[in-house]
This record gives sequence, structure tokens and C-alpha cells, in this order.
Amino acid sequence: MTEGSVVTEDMSEFLNPGPTVESADAEVVAFAQRVAGAEGTDLERAVRLYYVIRDEFRYDPYSSALDVEGLSATRTLQEKRGWCVSKAILLAACCRAIGIPARLGYADVRNHLSTEKMRQNMQTDIFYWHGYTAIHLDGAWVKATPAFNIELCEKFGLKPLEFDGIEDSIYHPHDQAGNRHMEYLNYRGEFAEPPIAEMLATFVREYPHWRNRRADAGADFDAEVARETAERP
Repeated sequence: MTEGSVVTEDMSEFLNPGPTVESADAEVVAFAQRVAGAEGTDLERAVRLYYVIRDEFRYDPYSSALDVEGLSATRTLQEKRGWCVSKAILLAACCRAIGIPARLGYADVRNHLSTEKMRQNMQTDIFYWHGYTAIHLDGAWVKATPAFNIELCEKFGLKPLEFDGIEDSIYHPHDQAGNRHMEYLNYRGEFAEPPIAEMLATFVREYPHWRNRRADAGADFDAEVARETAERP
């Protein structure tokens, strides 16, 4: 390296479409352009995308398919719901569709919020491979977590995750009442595409019910949330 040389990161991998991050798909492109708008900076356009994907796509942990079709941006766009991984993929696809580099980040978290059915199925409070989106804005990678829609936060008394394109938007350690909410245990890295084989191996090893996905057949997360929050004092 010669004195005064500048090292620049190659962004092409995080701008190009992939099997799940379908940033060249016509529906994804049209959606991204409509939501982001033509006016404003990349930061302002990314923030617009974040809030629409956070709030207009309902969080549903029972939609946690671990294959290309189930995780694809088009699938989430069509179904208007998804879990943390699939919603992060949709946000990444939309960012790339309008020329903003984006990649997929993963972490293991201890989640102190879940429904009784989820607790029975998972038999742990650790959520492995929690997904977020890392977006390159103004020369820096910024974390964005569009998982929990605003209605879910209000029902469970959570602090909504705001995103300004400058500070990382990651889960709060406590809820509105000061109870423990989310603890980050381990960051697994950031990728152009989800490492599906690694994720699946972890899920099969750590979650007793994962080999038999019929355990979640017909599960309605919205109904579970409504029932449990209605029982609170």
C-alpha cells in the first residue's frame, strides 16, 4: 500500500440482488420506489422504508420458514407479515432496489417477551439468529431492526424501535415498565444473503419442536398476543 492511498469498501455485493434479497424483482422495485419517494437524501429515503416495513408488515414468528422461498422479499411483500429475519430481508431488498447498500445481520438474543405457546414450543428464551438490516448511510453501516410493528409494541408495553439513519436501532434492554426485555448475547456477523444452512442447523439443534413444524400449524400470533395482553391487570 502506498502512502496516501485510500481503502474503499466494495459495495457491489450489498447492492446486487440475491435469491432472497430480490432487489431486482419488479414488485419489490415498485414498492421501494413508491415508499422511499424520489425526493430527499438516501438517509431520508431509507428511514421512510424502515417505518413502512416496521409497521405495515405485522410481526409473525410463526412465518419462520427457513428456505429461499419462505424468506424471499417477494413472499413477505405479498403476505404483509413476517418474522425478524424475513422483514430484515425485505428492508435490505428495498434499500438495494433504490441504490442504497444493505446487508443482513444476525445475533443471538435473550428475549423476555413471548407468548405461552412460543415458550412451550421453544423451551428456551434464547432466540438464535435474530435478524436485522445493516444499511450503509453517509459513509457508515447503521443497524435497523424493523421486526416489531407499533401495535405489538403498544400491546406489550414495549419501547418502539425508532430509526434515524444515524444511530443503531436495536432492541431495548427494558420495556416501558422497566422490566427486562432483550439482551444481546452474541453477534454472528453480517451477510449479503442469509446463511440458511447454518441457521437451520442451529434451529434443529436448539429448538425441540423444529423437526416437527406441524406444532405451529394454524398458530395465530395476533390472537395469542390479544388473549395474553387482555388478561394483564
